Amino acid sequence: MARPEIEEIRELPLFADMRDESFEALTRGAYVQNFPPLIELIREGDPADFLHIIIEGNVELFAEWNNRETTMATVRPISTFILAATIKDGPYLMSARTLEKSRIILLPSLDVRTVFENDAKFAQAIVLELAQCYRGVVKSSKNLKLRTSVERLANYLIRQHGYQGHPEVFQLQIDKKRLAALLGMTPENLSRAFKTLGNYGVAVDGAQIHISNAQDLHQFAKPSKLIDDYSC
Repeated sequence: MARPEIEEIRELPLFADMRDESFEALTRGAYVQNFPPLIELIREGDPADFLHIIIEGNVELFAEWNNRETTMATVRPISTFILAATIKDGPYLMSARTLEKSRIILLPSLDVRTVFENDAKFAQAIVLELAQCYRGVVKSSKNLKLRTSVERLANYLIRQHGYQGHPEVFQLQIDKKRLAALLGMTPENLSRAFKTLGNYGVAVDGAQIHISNAQDLHQFAKPSKLIDDYSC
């Protein structure tokens, strides 16, 4: 693996405090791959052979059952997926595919587990990251169970609006079919929800979102740190 990639992931909280010799052992068998859009990276139910780190692009995590499919999450740089399966040495509970051209580092899971057993700082960082992931799952579940579909969409738009610097006009980062699945809705319900939010200053044109009255949208959505803040 090239030096720039090594230095880039060394700064991630997961690897920042581990010993140099541990990091060297962890990355010795790693390699970097470039993937075109819509390439399946991992398959639900397969053994977790690698820990993936996305350094460029966009990856969708999704699941399937009884001929149905749903989006579970999207992953952007620089972050790992799916850590729990790697540490537990269990099967992947989700599949993953690229949504755009992506550059990904693959760390052999066996190396990750070996270093986990021998480097206390790395083990502590993994526990913290898994705790963060667990809290994210709880917040996602609260979002789905406590809010209507229109409220879920409103809060999603508020988060995306903030991530992109609060512009009056911004772009959706995923297509509407995947957005509907991510929010636990059908595409038809998503369309109706967008129309309802027109009463609160939201206009949609394809993937372009225009928010003319952010205050009205916030008053309707009632964003909560205990649901919408995925950093805590």
